[in-house]
Amino acid sequence: MAQATTSGKTLADMPADAVAHCTEFMDLRDVASLAVTCKSLRAAAYSDYVWLRLFKERWPTLPLSVGASDIRGKYINRLTAIQQMTFSDPSFRYIFAYPTQHASHLIIDKSNLYAAKGPEVGVYRLDAMQSRVGVQRLTSHGSRITSMRLIPITDTWLSRSVTSKENMLVTSSTDRTIRLWWKGKSQRCFKGHNGPVTAIADKLVGGLGDAKLLASGGEDCTVRVWSVGSGHKNHAVATYHGHEKPLSFLAVAWHKPSLLISISKDSKIRAWDANASGSSPCVGMTSLSGIPVGIKCHDTICYIATRSSVTAVDLRTMQKAFTLPINCTVVCSFEILPSKWMMCTGGDDRALLWDIGKSSQDSTPVAELDSNGSVTLLHMDPYKVVTAGPFDHSVNIWDAASCKLFNSLDCRIPGEDILADGVYAMSVDGCRIVTTACCSEFGILYYRDFLDCRKPVSLVDSETGSKFWETED
Repeated sequence: MAQATTSGKTLADMPADAVAHCTEFMDLRDVASLAVTCKSLRAAAYSDYVWLRLFKERWPTLPLSVGASDIRGKYINRLTAIQQMTFSDPSFRYIFAYPTQHASHLIIDKSNLYAAKGPEVGVYRLDAMQSRVGVQRLTSHGSRITSMRLIPITDTWLSRSVTSKENMLVTSSTDRTIRLWWKGKSQRCFKGHNGPVTAIADKLVGGLGDAKLLASGGEDCTVRVWSVGSGHKNHAVATYHGHEKPLSFLAVAWHKPSLLISISKDSKIRAWDANASGSSPCVGMTSLSGIPVGIKCHDTICYIATRSSVTAVDLRTMQKAFTLPINCTVVCSFEILPSKWMMCTGGDDRALLWDIGKSSQDSTPVAELDSNGSVTLLHMDPYKVVTAGPFDHSVNIWDAASCKLFNSLDCRIPGEDILADGVYAMSVDGCRIVTTACCSEFGILYYRDFLDCRKPVSLVDSETGSKFWETED
């Protein structure tokens, strides 16, 4: 970046004010990249002039005086606070999705909200929620949808004609099919399973060359992989046999994209290499005890939760690195946060937070996150841990670092009493969250957006040590 000119000077020799003016054409990511190039450019990238513009672009209605200092610090504090949802005045909407039952799967994707119930998916435009144009129904499946995933459109056959960074929706169903949706239409229908499709891999498998493969598992005890790079192949490019029970979960290894991990209902685990040249694509196997609850891969390790334990398996050897027994509660849900070496298990009446680095020597949780019932829904990101369940009206937001309760979001519609149902589905995307609403009527969704909040929540007491962004007078 700092190339020498004919006079022997470099970009780093430019006055800081001049560099700051140049950043007017940069977004936040570009400014962050500029800051790590060298000391002099970092000083320009950290200037209040640069961050005042970024602040006003992101929160144009919030008061911030031109003469304020440490704008970068205020930007970071504000961003942290909205990501942690530590406010009491989010914008919200009630979405009347389905009249007869709760949505089973929810996904927020940019300006779209996907809500699955039974055999159909409702697509809601979050920027056009008040008009009929903002609602669309995807109804090609013949029976209940079992899972939903998003895959980058650039990894599919449509990349030849579409240059956007949008995602394609993938759904599996008990009608034995997998469908790929784009622009409100079913673009592909994969058929081949001899029973209901029970699982879709968390991301695409890397095939030979630049090929991208979608993996699915079913009640027929098979794992099948499908090409999403070709527009005319609706049959599986490979079928993996070896499991004796229906498939529960599929995950792709981080260190090797061609490596697919599958676990069946009897907790038998197999590793498949989509690029294997031998007679069998199965390159490893092991087994656990108990009913599988979830599976997550990070680096060379695969973490598998059952109803009574979490086991880490080294995918290079398929040997168990450690097993963490969880004796105090039955595990209902499971998530990991690799960047902080944390994992969370949802139980009968609480969620437990664990330090992954210490789990092989210490079976004591880092924290207990209380709940009024089973914690069947979990979300983790660098800012927060979110817990919810079908017997609790509230979604609880916890600090990912201190484990203190930041906020408790009441999901009841005003006027509903304590007998209303709890939360059955949830999706979190940064400072946005959508849940099934707690009410006597089925099918209502509760959407909240904390982006433009101003009132810090009063739930957190002085003992938490939590700090909130405050607007300036």
